[in-house]
Amino acid sequence: MYICAIMIDEGYCPTRHNLVNYMKQIKEKKSNFILQAGILAAAGIVVRIIGILYRSPLVMIIGDEGNGYYNKAYAIYTIILLVSSYSIPSALSKVMAAKIGVGEYKNAHRLFKGALIYVVIVGGLGSLFCFFFADSIVGHNSATVLKVFSPTIFLSGLLGCLRGYFQAHKSMLETSVSQIIEQILNAIVSITGAYLLIGAVAGSSKTTQAVYGAIGSAIGTGSGVLIALLIMFAIYMKRRSYILNEITEDSHEDILTGKDVAKILLSMVTPIILSTCIYNLSTVSNLKIYEGITQQIYHMDEPTSSTLYGLFAGKAMQIINIPIAIATAMSAAIIPVISSSYERKEYDETLTKIASAIKVTMLIAIPACVGLCVLSHPVTMLLYNQPESRDTVSILIKVLAISVVLYCLSTLSNGILQGTGYVNRPVINATIALVVQAVALTGMLLFTDLNLYALCFANIIYSLLMCILNSLSMRKVLGYKQEIKRTFVLPAIAAVLMGIVAGLINICGRAILPKMGLNLNWYTNIPILVIDLIISVIVYGLILIKIGGINEQEMRSLPKGRTLVKICSKFHLL
Repeated sequence: MYICAIMIDEGYCPTRHNLVNYMKQIKEKKSNFILQAGILAAAGIVVRIIGILYRSPLVMIIGDEGNGYYNKAYAIYTIILLVSSYSIPSALSKVMAAKIGVGEYKNAHRLFKGALIYVVIVGGLGSLFCFFFADSIVGHNSATVLKVFSPTIFLSGLLGCLRGYFQAHKSMLETSVSQIIEQILNAIVSITGAYLLIGAVAGSSKTTQAVYGAIGSAIGTGSGVLIALLIMFAIYMKRRSYILNEITEDSHEDILTGKDVAKILLSMVTPIILSTCIYNLSTVSNLKIYEGITQQIYHMDEPTSSTLYGLFAGKAMQIINIPIAIATAMSAAIIPVISSSYERKEYDETLTKIASAIKVTMLIAIPACVGLCVLSHPVTMLLYNQPESRDTVSILIKVLAISVVLYCLSTLSNGILQGTGYVNRPVINATIALVVQAVALTGMLLFTDLNLYALCFANIIYSLLMCILNSLSMRKVLGYKQEIKRTFVLPAIAAVLMGIVAGLINICGRAILPKMGLNLNWYTNIPILVIDLIISVIVYGLILIKIGGINEQEMRSLPKGRTLVKICSKFHLL
């Protein structure tokens, strides 16, 4: 299927004469980490969009209160997942890629089996901890939701090992497909489960119905992980003969012992877990500080506090996280690639790949930041059209928009430092940023009336500090000097001009509706927003090309880059 897709995309005919050329091109494409990151990023965006689309009807079913209970439990579940298994794909892909890069397939496979043992033990303990200590960790109304999440932690560990295995081989297609199917099933089961469970307690209090709705959503998360695990296992078994053949042909005699495997995994997994855990601990830290101050000092009841927090974490941040999927995908793709080149002491190639990854990420993150700021209201109306909270969520998105760029940079720089073996640097940087964020959030909540907006500014402070500290670390340990003009300045200029056009189109669209005898609502908002987005993307691309923000070579490295070059050449843009 992959071969056919390349043939069709490039316009080739599958004849025997050029079969060698086909395989050569396939090899080149698979070695292009930008392409692999593009595959994973596309899947990540699809997953986030599905998540947004299903969250909208789900929130209508369970309400903002139920959404708040779900996000409280989900925040704790995420941290336990991070400690037990979430970092396994990154860590495993890093250590396996280093071995594969020098042809040590036997040792790579032993590391894979060692990782499986690790997640069975640690993931099992994490699941048990989550189940038996739920009441002590979260409020009473979210405890049952957290218990429902507990089996998913164990399953996620096994799934992470399989994803890390394929990522180490620089193949992101398997992970991408499983992520999309996982999210689709998650959406179906979450909505159905929430609806049925709320129906089962019809007539009970609003809070009881909200709790049961949140439980239904948690069941959906577990169902998605289970189906993704089965799919990845099936793909692995199908490729088992090829895997065994690689191992058989490996002539290296220096085979890792069980002790060596454990030492390598723990030395790599532990720092990455700590880094990722601390990096994401900001969510739980914000939750605990916000609830503690609003409930204990301002005497806000739990349903109200949970509802407000749900607007921030369950709505605004869900939308903000869509473009951040690009950086997450790029980080996952770059770890095994730069790990291999760094292991081979190809330092110039490593720095070139780092620069390419940052450039491509910024080409998307910067216009996404501007677009969300300008179009926050129509986007919120499309995805979360609850009148009582729509305006609040829209303003939250405007404030948070800059964090898209900051989180993309900090996420990517985390992956770069981990991939080059400096796994302790992100741990130290994340710890410093977390402490500063916690102090800042506490002060803003105690001494200002910012309330939810204090959470926004705390997020910006945290991501900004991570960007600065990681950048300094990369410069110090890798000698990496960031190019500024074509990576940041030119995309920013193109994005600002795009934002002006997007804003004008949105204003004009709203002004035209009354003259057509129509009111602005969910249905009429859609065509205006779609037209606005299409024109904005075209405008951004045209301006970026004209001011020299991207050249033909860089465009070719993008997913479907050859097609883009052909289109631009046809219209004499290049």
